[in-house]
Amino acid sequence: MREPDRALLLDTIREAGALARHYFEAGAKAWSKAKGDPITEADVAVDNLICARIAAARPGDGWLSEESRDDPARLARKRVWIVDPIDGTLAFIKKRPHFTVSIALVEAGTPVLGAVFNPMLGELFEAEAGGGARLGGVPIKVSSQPVIEGCRMLGPRDVFTHPIWPEPWPAMQIENRNSIAYRLALVAAGQFDAMMALTKKREWDVAAGDLILREAGGLITTHKGEILRYNQPDPIVPSLVGAGTALHAEIMGKVGQIRLE
Repeated sequence: MREPDRALLLDTIREAGALARHYFEAGAKAWSKAKGDPITEADVAVDNLICARIAAARPGDGWLSEESRDDPARLARKRVWIVDPIDGTLAFIKKRPHFTVSIALVEAGTPVLGAVFNPMLGELFEAEAGGGARLGGVPIKVSSQPVIEGCRMLGPRDVFTHPIWPEPWPAMQIENRNSIAYRLALVAAGQFDAMMALTKKREWDVAAGDLILREAGGLITTHKGEILRYNQPDPIVPSLVGAGTALHAEIMGKVGQIRLE
């Protein structure tokens, strides 16, 4: 039933990824929207491309993107496209191949289609609600890692050494990727066991990766265990914990009681 939307999503994200790769290789002007919030001409160009393709094909749908003015009319729409044209702009600027293009279609607050594309590594993760998750067309699933000790964790290393924790974290293999969408997709593919982010993110960082992770058999919530809802008036995601179900429960036992300022 969603095949026309899926085809539109995949065609659009591939075209957007090719444009992002062009700017990455050719060089793109960069500036700051605010302190610690970089943007490049690639972000703008890719956003314009995706918006044009979606608006032409689905003019009645809503739109929410990091690089577009937020139109409150989206709140009245049943279907909303949620987009991050370049998730991981800092990685893009630093010439690291770990940025992604992220697009989700949300219906009644829940992602039903999602794709995360790393154009530099040729990795296209995608999922449909009830239809499973795939990487390059091949089904993927989360790892079966059941405990924190020895797990492969994605997140800033200083989060796990912060004095907020009453007891140290068990030994883990900790790495990070600037793109939140990419972290979620890598966990979905079993390349890492879990990801955690305890600072505020935005819906466009998360929506596509949320669906991909859940369709790969994983679980994603806030650090308080709340399921995420999208197309909210204030599109903020307070925190994230994503992993296979057994490991998610273990992580929640450690993080669920902390208070974030």
